[in-house]
Amino acid sequence: MAKFKYRMQNILDVKTKLETQAKNEYLSEQEKLSQLVLRRVDYEENLKKLLSDKINVVKISNARKDVNTMKTIIRSQMFEVKKAQDELEIKRKLLSDVMIERKTHEKLKEKAFEDFQKELKATEAKEIDELVSFTYNN
Repeated sequence: MAKFKYRMQNILDVKTKLETQAKNEYLSEQEKLSQLVLRRVDYEENLKKLLSDKINVVKISNARKDVNTMKTIIRSQMFEVKKAQDELEIKRKLLSDVMIERKTHEKLKEKAFEDFQKELKATEAKEIDELVSFTYNN
């Protein structure tokens, strides 16, 4: 039996990779922001703990600096996430186009496979007819 090979499989693979890459870039920035927020929460909890214990001005001052530093880093990361979201919107449009192209190529692949199967069945039917007519004539 003949093996089906889609001529434009490499294009389909590239479209799929582009789609995955665009999703991963956004998720990476989102994950960074989540980690920074968790880190800030830890710093804030540490500050609250220090404020509730015996007063140690140096530790409290350092904890406040840590919290303020994290707030600054988070603002910066939020800017990066916003920038990533803006890029994502652009990439989402491109991704939408890529997904449409990928789906189009998948449909073309399915159609090519159906044509291949029809051609294979026709070839088999022709061979069977030839075999039957050869057997009948002999």
